[in-house]
Formats: sequence, structure tokens, C-alpha cells
Amino acid sequence: MNTRLACTLALALTAAFTLPAQAEPAPKMAGGMLVNASGMTLYTFDKDTAGSGKSVCNGPCATLWPPAMADADAKPAGDLSVVTRDDGAKQWAYKGKPVYTYAPDKKAGDATGDNFKDIWHTVK
Repeated sequence: MNTRLACTLALALTAAFTLPAQAEPAPKMAGGMLVNASGMTLYTFDKDTAGSGKSVCNGPCATLWPPAMADADAKPAGDLSVVTRDDGAKQWAYKGKPVYTYAPDKKAGDATGDNFKDIWHTVK
């Protein structure tokens, strides 16, 4: 592999892992579950404390369980609120608990993360 190609590949990989997550509109109930704007199932994590205002799922955890990101100026509405992540980004929360998607869910309506290790649960 030549040096130019190696540098280009390194820059592309760096960008892929450093770009911030895309903020999403407020989650909504559909089909008996809370979903994001794309219809992907949202989950809560038992290790998060409701009302703490933060998420404990960071680093590799957030890679497998991507947070449902909110705009910096997102406003609470009903059971939905916003928490601040360790990096300062905003994340949607339901009844005070941050919500996440599950990377192995591939299409709207998938809920393969429900009861994962008895600590991840769909929001119903």
C-alpha cells in the first residue's frame, strides 16, 4: 500500500470515529414501543438512574447502544426530557432515563435488544 493511500485511509477512519452523533427529533410511541424518527426501537439501561440527568453508557457501551441524541436546544415534553452526556452532548430520556437504540437492530420495529443481559429493556 502506498503512503498516500495509507494516509487517506487513516484520515477517513479518524473522521468516522470522531464525528458527533446526529441529533434526532423527539421520540414517539408507535406499535406499543418508544421509537426514534426512523422507527428504531428505543431502550433503557438499568444502570442509568432516573432523574440523575446523565447517562452511564459511554465508550464501547455507546457503540453497541447508540444514544438517542437530542439537539442542544431540545425541550422536555410530557414523559420526554433531555440529559447531558459526559461529552456535553444532549440525549433524549424517557421518564428520566436516557434512551438508546441497539446497533444489531437493522430495521424499524426490530427489538432484538429487549431484556439483553436482563438490564436493557424496550420502552413500552
